[in-house]
Amino acid sequence: MKRALGPALKNSVLRMPALAIPALAIPTLLFSGTMRAADAPVVVTSIKPIHSLVSAIMQGVGEPELIVDGAASPHTYNLKPSNARALQDAKVIFWVGPGLEAFLEKPLQALGRDASIAALDDAPGLVKLPFREGGAFEPHDDGDEHDSASAAPEHEHDHAEADHDHGAFDTHLWLDPMNAKAMAAMITTTLVAADPANALTYQGNAKALDDKLDALDTEIKGMVAPVKDKPFIVFHDAYQYFEHRYGIRVAGSITVSPETIPGAERVSEIHRKVGELGATCVFAEPQFEPRLVNVVIEGTRAKSGVLDPEAATLKAGPDLYFNLMRGIANSMKDCLSSA
Repeated sequence: MKRALGPALKNSVLRMPALAIPALAIPTLLFSGTMRAADAPVVVTSIKPIHSLVSAIMQGVGEPELIVDGAASPHTYNLKPSNARALQDAKVIFWVGPGLEAFLEKPLQALGRDASIAALDDAPGLVKLPFREGGAFEPHDDGDEHDSASAAPEHEHDHAEADHDHGAFDTHLWLDPMNAKAMAAMITTTLVAADPANALTYQGNAKALDDKLDALDTEIKGMVAPVKDKPFIVFHDAYQYFEHRYGIRVAGSITVSPETIPGAERVSEIHRKVGELGATCVFAEPQFEPRLVNVVIEGTRAKSGVLDPEAATLKAGPDLYFNLMRGIANSMKDCLSSA
């Protein structure tokens, strides 16, 4: 998705002036259950994985607000009036960018009272991968039953295409802990600039988070190593970054985009591919229709599992990112080991 905003929003952090917001569009209640220190800046985050990273860096200072909470998905989310109030009050707003949270594009042009807005898909050092061209990843098959995942072991991660600002890229950036580290660095820089009084706390928390992400990366490598050569199918193509980091074999997806329900031809195509490749597992996602997975595996030896790339089933907080990544690795290991 190309950016619809002007050049100003392409910068990682920008200042936005206050605009008049109709009173009826904004309720008087803020998010419930959110606690902040009296001197903490009001910080708003878009999705759970980003909220988790920001929460970890803000520990001891305050707690960020979260827009896409519960089992909601950024792919299908509609902004609520309470979200508009939170955005208006925010001093700092973190989101991935318009390629993922399209619902935030227009509100971020109209809302915010002198807010710093950080689009984390602009974080320095971030690895970006282009969208693949079909649910079965046809351009990468080449008749040898392998796709780009098997062709890109983790040590080639740093040599992947590092920037695709001139075109569309896969926005599930957080599914590589090294990308999470790059985003955490940008989060820290943004918070320090907005709230220099708490700079030392942010920087200390960021160092601790950086070390935990390195340890998580090592842990996941060991978890998936025994099953990384077994091909499997996912509900939608959200796992490229996990694939490239850990060298696993995602053979295709049932649908390219979760907003689009695949037709009978696509489902039949994936069903054939499961049989041809001997794909051992087909993974559903908690927010979307599991019945399609049952259709795909019918008459094959493949098993079904569940992956949760956007943390729909997890409780928001600083530990969520680690629970999310371990959950994906565990689901893969368990299903592929038993298949």
